[in-house]
Amino acid sequence: MKLLAEELAALPTEQRNPATRDFDSLPTLAILKRTNSEDKLVPIAVEKELAYISKAVEIIVDAFRNGGRLIYVGAGTSGRLGILDAAECPPTYGTDPDMIVGLIAGGQPALFRTQEGAEDDEEKARQDLGSLNPGPNDVVCGIAASRRTPYVVAATKRAKELGCQTVYITTNPRSSFNLVVDVAICPDVGPEVVMGSTRMKSGTAQKLVLNMLTTTAMIKLGKVYENMMVDLQLTNQKLIERAKRIIMMATGVDYNKAEHVLADAEGHVKTAIVMIAANVPLNEARQRLDQANGFVRKAIAQS
Repeated sequence: MKLLAEELAALPTEQRNPATRDFDSLPTLAILKRTNSEDKLVPIAVEKELAYISKAVEIIVDAFRNGGRLIYVGAGTSGRLGILDAAECPPTYGTDPDMIVGLIAGGQPALFRTQEGAEDDEEKARQDLGSLNPGPNDVVCGIAASRRTPYVVAATKRAKELGCQTVYITTNPRSSFNLVVDVAICPDVGPEVVMGSTRMKSGTAQKLVLNMLTTTAMIKLGKVYENMMVDLQLTNQKLIERAKRIIMMATGVDYNKAEHVLADAEGHVKTAIVMIAANVPLNEARQRLDQANGFVRKAIAQS
C-alpha cells in the first residue's frame, strides 16, 4: 500500500493545483472562471500528441479493413468514455455494433455506479478480454488517466500476448510511460482543479482523443462525404430528417426530391447522393459505390 501511495504521489494528475488552492473560499463565478481557465489547457495538451494519435488511427483503420475490431478497456470514467464512444458509432456511421466495443472494470453495473475494487482485478480483466476472443486483426486500446490502473494494464498486456495491436491513452507525461504498446497517447494535462478528480481535465482529454480516433477512422473508411455523415442509420425521425437535409446540401435538390430519392434508395443516403449527383439509376449508383469502396466522392467521379 505504501508503494501505491508513492506511485500516486508521483503522478501530475494527483498533485495539488497551485491555481486552485483557495477554491473553497471563492465565490461561484470565480470557481467557474478558474475551472474554465484550466480546461483551456486540455486541447493544447492533446495537440502535442497529434502525431501519436495519427499513428493510432492508421492502426485502427488497417484493423477495420481487415475485419478487425477496436476494443476499448477502462475503469471508472475512462471505461465509461470508451463505452460511450463505441455506442455512438453505429447510429452515426452505420457501423456494426461489434466493430467497436468497450470493456469496463466491474461490467455493466459500473456504468451507473462505481464498483469498488473492480479496477484492481487483473484476472477479471484477462477474463473479460478473453470473452471477446481477440486476435491479430484487433486493436485493444487501454484508457487510464493514471496509466497504472491494474485492470487496464492487465488487459493490455494480455492483448499483446494474443497478437493484438495495442494503443494506450493516459493523461500523464510520456517520460513516465513504461508499458510495451504499439502506440502511447499521453496528453499531459497537469494537476486537476480538484486534486485527483480525473473525471475533469483528464476525462476531457480522453474524450477528445477518442473522438479523433473514431471520427478520423470513419472518414478514412468513406463514411463521410465532404464533412457530412453519410452512413447514418435512420432509426428515428430526427435522423430521417437529417438524412434528407444531407442529401439536399450535397446535391442542391429540394426537400421533396430528396425525400423521393431517399425512398428509392431504400434509406441509404450514400446511394441517394450518387443517384442525384451522377444522374444514374439505383443499381448503377450501388455499383459505383461498391467499386469506390464506399467513397461517395469517388463514386460520383466515375465515368
